Amino acid sequence: MARYDLAGRTVLITGSTGGLGTALARALRARGANLALLDLDADTAQRQAADLGPEAVARGWAADVRDLASLQSAMDAAAEHFGRIDVVIANAGVGSMAPMERIDPAAWERIIDINLNGVWRTFRAALPHVKETKGYLLAISSMAAFVHSPLNGPYVASKAGVWALCDATRLEVRHYGVGVGSVHPTFFKTPMMDDVHSDPAGNTLWGGNKSGLWKMIPLETVVDSVVHGIEHRNALIVPTRANAIAARIPGLVRPLVDRIGFPGTTIPDAMAQSSEAGWVSRR
Repeated sequence: MARYDLAGRTVLITGSTGGLGTALARALRARGANLALLDLDADTAQRQAADLGPEAVARGWAADVRDLASLQSAMDAAAEHFGRIDVVIANAGVGSMAPMERIDPAAWERIIDINLNGVWRTFRAALPHVKETKGYLLAISSMAAFVHSPLNGPYVASKAGVWALCDATRLEVRHYGVGVGSVHPTFFKTPMMDDVHSDPAGNTLWGGNKSGLWKMIPLETVVDSVVHGIEHRNALIVPTRANAIAARIPGLVRPLVDRIGFPGTTIPDAMAQSSEAGWVSRR
């Protein structure tokens, strides 16, 4: 596949002021991309943008991934400002450390709502814009989509859901010329990992992520793989070779099923017959 040149294209990032969002913004700006930076606090996002260049190339907006109208408003404003949106990165995410019998139900619902529903809302708000540019949607999932740790129920469930959502969405939008990818890094240095290491349960469970299966990888490794994945519009991005087998085995059959199970115009035909309610009642 020809390289998808990012120079002059507009990349929108949710959760832009977090550890990965900040690093990605810098790397993408270095590739010549214009940046629409979305985070909960408008002032913080705007300061981040100002550090990356003038408003012609980087600008921040307030947006909450738990609020579809908020995302739609911010994306419409970004599209008007830059004239287009080419790539959207659903990056906002949170975690927790508690077993099912102890976790506060409100904490479970918050994690699922941000990590999974937030990706759906981001993609939903972005789709009209990336359809115009035949662009690319990308969600930050995790190796937790494939390797399911205890005390992490809502996190691993949400990340597995994100992977599945990306696969389903890719089929729905391929006839528009839109690409969809998911990123599956293992542990790497972020403020979220600082929280894990300051939490007694998290520190005990993964041994401080100093060695073995749970050893952290450099943030730069994740960023480089994400940028490379965007430039090649990859469906699956796995930053380290050591994790590639665990991530790719579940997906070996998927391309075959996609091709044989949904041939020709089957998917757009079915989409045209679908109901906004998600199901057509027999009554």
